[in-house]
Amino acid sequence: MKTKLILSILVTLMLSVIVGGVVAAWLEIPPSYAIGGCIGISALLSFAPPQMNVLRTGVLKELWTGELIDKFRYENLFLSRIPSANQFVGNNAVHIADIGADPEVLINNTTYPIPAVARTDSDVSISLDKFDTKNTVITDDELYGLPYDKPGSVIRQHREVLEEKTAEKSAHSLAPLISTAAAPIIQTTGASNAESVARKRLTPTDVIKAKRTLDDLKVPRRNRLLVLCSAHVEDLLLLDEKFALQYKSMRTGEILAMYGFDIYEFSGNPLYKVTGGVLTKKAFDAAADATNDQAASLFFYSERAVQCRGDVTMYYSKAEQDPSNRQSLIGFRVYHICLPKKTDGFGALVAATV
Repeated sequence: MKTKLILSILVTLMLSVIVGGVVAAWLEIPPSYAIGGCIGISALLSFAPPQMNVLRTGVLKELWTGELIDKFRYENLFLSRIPSANQFVGNNAVHIADIGADPEVLINNTTYPIPAVARTDSDVSISLDKFDTKNTVITDDELYGLPYDKPGSVIRQHREVLEEKTAEKSAHSLAPLISTAAAPIIQTTGASNAESVARKRLTPTDVIKAKRTLDDLKVPRRNRLLVLCSAHVEDLLLLDEKFALQYKSMRTGEILAMYGFDIYEFSGNPLYKVTGGVLTKKAFDAAADATNDQAASLFFYSERAVQCRGDVTMYYSKAEQDPSNRQSLIGFRVYHICLPKKTDGFGALVAATV
């Protein structure tokens, strides 16, 4: 029982420091004031009468939700490079302007008045995707005498799986459905990997072709991202000595820059499959087809993408409210979306079949 009490105090202090720091930055007051206030509120609630359990639970939910939001950063993932438009989200939807054609540039013009051309923009309202975690059960029997903070561990686990799933959905949204002139799919040209379901390996030449494709589309050179799938990382490690020597940078959290791209590695990239004779992106979370699935890497200009996060809600019921089972339930819901503002310059490198 003492261990449980000590851990509870430590968790309260830790959360008070986190929330106090956020509040201090927001209100521009000394951190010690905000942290002290949070600790005082926590202490007051810890001695509150039973009828104030609802208030105590509400504050804990706010602290835990705040911690999840604060840590929801996609560190060392390609999504950290995509601009956020959280401030434009309302009712878990966002309005995105599809801008019209670029203006024509006149050189050494001698004709006046210079022509005026209207730019026609269109407004698109997009509902954010809703991500729910299944509830995790924590029984009072488990908590009794545990040498670690299980609720804190559960919350961290929910955050990590939400980050992973929202990143996978984002990568899927950024990949072209089929190949077009403005959003190309480039198939790999390397030698066979000689596996039972053989594919052609990705080569530096294929990546350079992706670079040239963006050059031809007049995509700005800065902020071009290449998000390699695991299979293509393997290919470049085997085929490109320079890439292999610099790959350790990615392992230490530094971003590898080569071939005109800032390079990231992500294991949740979408898969492609030939459907009706056309190489097509598979539906998100579609069942695996080991024989026909084709792995893909993504390349795009990050400034033409946008991501938005809406409401973040923690669902929590205390064991005291479940006398039959004596167990608490914890779950989260997050609204999030990531997509191209304009699809020009979003492409994929897809493993060709042998």
